[in-house]
Amino acid sequence: MSIKNTGFSAARRLILQGAGTVALTGLGVVALRWPAAIAAANDKYPEEAFKQKSEADAIKALYGKTAEPSDQVKIDAPEIAENGAVVPISVTTTLADVTSISFLVGENPNALAASYKIPAGTMPAVANRLKMARTSNVTAIVEAGGKLYSATREVKVTVGGCGG
Repeated sequence: MSIKNTGFSAARRLILQGAGTVALTGLGVVALRWPAAIAAANDKYPEEAFKQKSEADAIKALYGKTAEPSDQVKIDAPEIAENGAVVPISVTTTLADVTSISFLVGENPNALAASYKIPAGTMPAVANRLKMARTSNVTAIVEAGGKLYSATREVKVTVGGCGG
């Protein structure tokens, strides 16, 4: 019994060649972005700031200065969080030249919950799900034009997320 070539082998070869071309093209794109990835990896991680117990100490370790309250920094957070393990928080601002946005939770074991570098030309908006040990103020710090601005909102937690 003989098996005839019905063209499926040729079609399979064509598909595999196309997949290989796409894969190599993808590697080329990664290679072109490699210097940017290396530069981002060389940014120093603010380890000391993340170890601080109080908001003031964390802000000082992260930025070296204090923040002033601003109505141009908006926090969107629930008034009551049913589960402290996943509290949705977002921050937006109308300030110009924003370079970073950070979240602090005063009643957590470590006050600094998250900190983001904002590249130039990027919309200054960040959203995250934070872990909160108990009812606490959530503070957003926005660095813009070399100054620090803040907004604070209380979030009531009914079930703790940091071992509470």
